[in-house]
Amino acid sequence: MNVKQELDCRGMNCPLPILKTKKAIDALGAGDVLKVTATDPGSCNDMDAWSRRTGNPIVDKSEGNGEYVFFIQKG
Repeated sequence: MNVKQELDCRGMNCPLPILKTKKAIDALGAGDVLKVTATDPGSCNDMDAWSRRTGNPIVDKSEGNGEYVFFIQKG
């Protein structure tokens, strides 16, 4: 997977990870992938809902050591 940009949202609580993700995705080209790392457990549900609502699919995600990593492709 070719990640175009990485976004560090560790230590941020809702809604900051979503707001920063939206801003970063808006700056990318169609098909580009954004890697987002967050520590807020709520980011799992938030990112899933945001992805479905905006048409920017989560192509991969993982969880470990209190961190949640999302790979989001700009639709």
